[in-house]
Amino acid sequence: MTKKEKAIELHKKKYNCTQAVACSFSGEIEVSERLLFKAAEAFGRGMGDMQETCGALSGAVLLAGLKCSDGNTANPSSKEATYKVSKAMVESFADKTGGTVCKELKGVGTGKVLCSCPDCIKAGVEVVEEILKL
Repeated sequence: MTKKEKAIELHKKKYNCTQAVACSFSGEIEVSERLLFKAAEAFGRGMGDMQETCGALSGAVLLAGLKCSDGNTANPSSKEATYKVSKAMVESFADKTGGTVCKELKGVGTGKVLCSCPDCIKAGVEVVEEILKL
């Protein structure tokens, strides 16, 4: 099963878009699926049901932090590199989907759907695979 297929299956099991993307990579990140599930829960439906940043994108960016951060709480030095990776992910996601804002992607207010949740989830997985090489 591909990561895209796994993420779609998780979404069908009532994982939100953030959880579906993040949890599909639990085997590649040194974090349990349960912890990823919990950490990602509040990002659903565009961050706390506010229809802002797409949850699938949030899941991808969450993985960027987990992979790229040096974890050095005493003297952090990886932020700039992590931000650079995150920016590349956001740009790639926008290219694939037509945007980054949940309500715009779903056509709320315009009636024009740019990208469905399943397709956003697939795009989130793609940017993780392409940029993070997971």
